[in-house]
Amino acid sequence: MSVADATGPLDAAWAVRWMRGTAQVVSENRALLIDLDRAIGDADHGENLDRGFGAVLLKLDGDAPETPAAVLKLVAMTLMSTVGGAAGPLYGTAFLRAATSLGDTGVVDPSGVAGMIAAARDGIVARGKAEVGDKTMVDAWTPASEAAETAAQAGATAPEVLAAAANAAHAGAVATEPLIARKGRASYLGERSAGHQDPGAVSTALILQAAAEAAGGEVA
Repeated sequence: MSVADATGPLDAAWAVRWMRGTAQVVSENRALLIDLDRAIGDADHGENLDRGFGAVLLKLDGDAPETPAAVLKLVAMTLMSTVGGAAGPLYGTAFLRAATSLGDTGVVDPSGVAGMIAAARDGIVARGKAEVGDKTMVDAWTPASEAAETAAQAGATAPEVLAAAANAAHAGAVATEPLIARKGRASYLGERSAGHQDPGAVSTALILQAAAEAAGGEVA
Protein backbone atom coordinates (compact mmCIF):
# COMPACT_ATOMS: atom_id res chain seq x y z
CA MET A 1 0.00 0.00 0.00
CA SER A 2 1.23 3.44 -0.85
CA VAL A 3 1.33 6.69 1.06
CA ALA A 4 -0.53 9.65 -0.36
CA ASP A 5 0.77 13.18 -0.08
CA ALA A 6 -2.02 14.66 2.03
CA THR A 7 -1.88 16.90 5.04
CA GLY A 8 -4.23 19.04 7.08
CA PRO A 9 -6.95 18.51 9.67
CA LEU A 10 -9.56 15.78 9.44
CA ASP A 11 -12.28 18.16 8.28
CA ALA A 12 -14.87 18.04 5.50
CA ALA A 13 -12.14 18.45 2.87
CA TRP A 14 -10.39 15.38 4.29
CA ALA A 15 -13.62 13.38 4.15
CA VAL A 16 -14.07 14.36 0.51
CA ARG A 17 -10.46 13.34 -0.24
CA TRP A 18 -11.19 10.05 1.52
CA MET A 19 -14.16 9.38 -0.74
CA ARG A 20 -12.29 10.36 -3.88
CA GLY A 21 -9.43 8.10 -2.84
CA THR A 22 -11.87 5.29 -2.11
CA ALA A 23 -13.45 5.62 -5.53
CA GLN A 24 -10.00 5.45 -7.10
CA VAL A 25 -8.73 2.46 -5.14
CA VAL A 26 -12.00 0.57 -5.61
CA SER A 27 -11.82 1.21 -9.35
CA GLU A 28 -8.20 0.07 -9.44
CA ASN A 29 -9.09 -3.11 -7.55
CA ARG A 30 -12.45 -3.75 -9.23
CA ALA A 31 -11.21 -6.88 -11.02
CA LEU A 32 -9.61 -8.25 -7.86
CA LEU A 33 -12.81 -7.79 -5.86
CA ILE A 34 -14.83 -9.42 -8.65
CA ASP A 35 -12.45 -12.40 -8.73
CA LEU A 36 -12.55 -12.81 -4.95
CA ASP A 37 -16.34 -12.67 -4.98
CA ARG A 38 -16.54 -15.06 -7.93
CA ALA A 39 -14.69 -17.67 -5.87
CA ILE A 40 -17.05 -17.59 -2.88
CA GLY A 41 -19.94 -15.30 -3.81
CA ASP A 42 -21.81 -14.03 -6.84
CA ALA A 43 -19.00 -12.02 -8.48
CA ASP A 44 -20.66 -8.61 -8.12
CA HIS A 45 -18.82 -7.01 -5.18
CA GLY A 46 -16.26 -5.13 -7.26
CA GLU A 47 -18.77 -3.97 -9.84
CA ASN A 48 -21.29 -2.87 -7.21
CA LEU A 49 -18.75 -0.88 -5.17
CA ASP A 50 -17.25 0.71 -8.26
CA ARG A 51 -20.68 1.86 -9.36
CA GLY A 52 -21.59 3.03 -5.86
CA PHE A 53 -18.52 5.15 -5.25
CA GLY A 54 -18.74 6.48 -8.79
CA ALA A 55 -22.19 7.73 -7.85
CA VAL A 56 -20.72 9.22 -4.67
CA LEU A 57 -18.25 11.23 -6.75
CA LEU A 58 -21.08 12.64 -8.86
CA LYS A 59 -22.92 13.69 -5.71
CA LEU A 60 -19.81 15.31 -4.26
CA ASP A 61 -19.19 17.18 -7.51
CA GLY A 62 -22.61 18.76 -7.15
CA ASP A 63 -22.59 19.28 -3.40
CA ALA A 64 -20.23 20.72 -0.80
CA PRO A 65 -20.95 19.18 2.63
CA GLU A 66 -19.61 21.39 5.41
CA THR A 67 -18.71 18.74 8.00
CA PRO A 68 -17.15 15.26 7.91
CA ALA A 69 -20.45 13.81 9.13
CA ALA A 70 -22.34 15.47 6.28
CA VAL A 71 -19.96 13.90 3.78
CA LEU A 72 -20.36 10.45 5.33
CA LYS A 73 -24.14 10.78 5.45
CA LEU A 74 -24.21 11.68 1.75
CA VAL A 75 -22.05 8.61 1.09
CA ALA A 76 -24.35 6.39 3.14
CA MET A 77 -27.51 7.47 1.36
CA THR A 78 -25.88 7.19 -2.05
CA LEU A 79 -24.55 3.68 -1.43
CA MET A 80 -27.89 2.50 -0.07
CA SER A 81 -29.64 3.69 -3.22
CA THR A 82 -27.10 2.54 -5.82
CA VAL A 83 -25.28 -0.56 -4.55
CA GLY A 84 -26.96 -3.91 -4.87
CA GLY A 85 -26.40 -7.10 -2.93
CA ALA A 86 -25.36 -7.08 0.71
CA ALA A 87 -22.67 -4.41 0.30
CA GLY A 88 -25.05 -1.48 -0.15
CA PRO A 89 -27.00 -1.92 3.09
CA LEU A 90 -23.90 -2.90 5.06
CA TYR A 91 -21.64 -0.07 3.92
CA GLY A 92 -24.55 2.35 3.94
CA THR A 93 -25.25 1.49 7.56
CA ALA A 94 -21.54 1.73 8.40
CA PHE A 95 -21.16 5.22 6.98
CA LEU A 96 -24.45 6.39 8.50
CA ARG A 97 -23.43 5.18 11.97
CA ALA A 98 -20.01 6.76 11.50
CA ALA A 99 -21.64 10.06 10.55
CA THR A 100 -23.91 9.94 13.59
CA SER A 101 -20.94 9.31 15.89
CA LEU A 102 -19.22 12.47 14.61
CA GLY A 103 -22.17 14.78 15.13
CA ASP A 104 -21.59 18.35 13.96
CA THR A 105 -17.86 18.48 14.73
CA GLY A 106 -15.81 20.31 12.13
CA VAL A 107 -12.53 18.50 12.76
CA VAL A 108 -12.22 14.87 13.85
CA ASP A 109 -9.72 14.26 16.66
CA PRO A 110 -8.03 10.91 17.48
CA SER A 111 -10.80 9.73 19.81
CA GLY A 112 -13.33 10.78 17.21
CA VAL A 113 -11.59 8.62 14.62
CA ALA A 114 -11.68 5.62 16.94
CA GLY A 115 -15.34 6.28 17.74
CA MET A 116 -16.21 6.63 14.07
CA ILE A 117 -14.63 3.30 13.16
CA ALA A 118 -16.23 1.55 16.13
CA ALA A 119 -19.62 2.96 15.17
CA ALA A 120 -19.20 1.76 11.58
CA ARG A 121 -18.23 -1.72 12.79
CA ASP A 122 -21.16 -1.86 15.20
CA GLY A 123 -23.54 -0.86 12.42
CA ILE A 124 -22.28 -3.67 10.21
CA VAL A 125 -22.60 -6.19 13.04
CA ALA A 126 -26.14 -5.02 13.79
CA ARG A 127 -27.14 -5.19 10.13
CA GLY A 128 -25.39 -8.39 9.11
CA LYS A 129 -25.44 -10.33 12.41
CA ALA A 130 -21.88 -11.52 11.78
CA GLU A 131 -19.11 -12.11 14.31
CA VAL A 132 -15.34 -12.27 14.10
CA GLY A 133 -14.38 -15.56 12.47
CA ASP A 134 -17.45 -15.75 10.21
CA LYS A 135 -15.33 -14.74 7.17
CA THR A 136 -17.00 -11.41 6.50
CA MET A 137 -16.03 -7.73 6.50
CA VAL A 138 -16.40 -7.85 10.30
CA ASP A 139 -13.07 -9.69 10.33
CA ALA A 140 -11.46 -6.51 9.00
CA TRP A 141 -13.57 -3.89 10.79
CA THR A 142 -13.12 -5.38 14.27
CA PRO A 143 -9.29 -5.42 14.34
CA ALA A 144 -9.39 -1.97 12.72
CA SER A 145 -11.60 -0.67 15.52
CA GLU A 146 -9.47 -2.26 18.21
CA ALA A 147 -6.25 -0.88 16.71
CA ALA A 148 -7.76 2.59 16.39
CA GLU A 149 -8.86 2.61 20.01
CA THR A 150 -5.46 1.40 21.20
CA ALA A 151 -3.66 4.02 19.14
CA ALA A 152 -5.94 6.84 20.28
CA GLN A 153 -5.50 5.91 23.94
CA ALA A 154 -1.72 5.82 23.43
CA GLY A 155 -1.70 9.43 22.26
CA ALA A 156 -1.43 8.90 18.51
CA THR A 157 -2.43 11.65 16.12
CA ALA A 158 -5.61 11.30 14.07
CA PRO A 159 -3.71 10.29 10.90
CA GLU A 160 -1.76 7.74 12.95
CA VAL A 161 -5.00 6.32 14.34
CA LEU A 162 -6.33 5.94 10.81
CA ALA A 163 -3.11 4.28 9.67
CA ALA A 164 -3.26 1.82 12.58
CA ALA A 165 -6.83 0.97 11.65
CA ALA A 166 -5.97 0.53 7.97
CA ASN A 167 -3.03 -1.75 8.72
CA ALA A 168 -5.11 -3.85 11.09
CA ALA A 169 -7.92 -4.11 8.54
CA HIS A 170 -5.45 -5.32 5.91
CA ALA A 171 -4.11 -7.98 8.30
CA GLY A 172 -7.67 -8.97 9.16
CA ALA A 173 -8.56 -9.35 5.49
CA VAL A 174 -5.53 -11.56 4.85
CA ALA A 175 -6.48 -13.66 7.88
CA THR A 176 -9.87 -14.51 6.34
CA GLU A 177 -8.24 -16.70 3.69
CA PRO A 178 -8.15 -19.98 5.69
CA LEU A 179 -11.52 -19.40 7.36
CA ILE A 180 -14.69 -21.34 6.54
CA ALA A 181 -17.53 -18.93 5.89
CA ARG A 182 -20.42 -19.02 8.35
CA LYS A 183 -22.44 -16.10 6.97
CA GLY A 184 -23.72 -14.93 3.61
CA ARG A 185 -23.62 -16.62 0.25
CA ALA A 186 -20.12 -17.97 0.89
CA SER A 187 -21.45 -20.07 3.78
CA TYR A 188 -23.25 -22.30 1.27
CA LEU A 189 -19.85 -23.53 0.09
CA GLY A 190 -18.86 -24.90 3.48
CA GLU A 191 -15.24 -26.01 3.56
CA ARG A 192 -14.79 -25.00 -0.08
CA SER A 193 -14.93 -21.36 1.05
CA ALA A 194 -11.51 -21.78 2.69
CA GLY A 195 -8.51 -20.68 0.67
CA HIS A 196 -9.94 -17.36 -0.48
CA GLN A 197 -9.92 -13.93 1.17
CA ASP A 198 -13.32 -12.46 1.89
CA PRO A 199 -14.08 -9.71 -0.68
CA GLY A 200 -15.87 -7.54 1.89
CA ALA A 201 -12.90 -7.69 4.23
CA VAL A 202 -10.59 -6.75 1.37
CA SER A 203 -12.77 -3.79 0.33
CA THR A 204 -12.88 -2.68 3.97
CA ALA A 205 -9.09 -2.59 4.04
CA LEU A 206 -9.07 -0.55 0.82
CA ILE A 207 -11.59 1.96 2.19
CA LEU A 208 -9.69 2.45 5.43
CA GLN A 209 -6.42 2.69 3.48
CA ALA A 210 -7.97 5.57 1.53
CA ALA A 211 -9.05 7.25 4.77
CA ALA A 212 -5.53 7.10 6.19
CA GLU A 213 -3.86 8.22 2.98
CA ALA A 214 -6.26 11.15 2.65
CA ALA A 215 -4.99 12.30 6.05
CA GLY A 216 -1.32 11.70 5.26
CA GLY A 217 -1.09 8.61 7.45
CA GLU A 218 1.59 6.06 6.63
CA VAL A 219 0.00 2.77 5.62
CA ALA A 220 2.19 -0.32 5.48
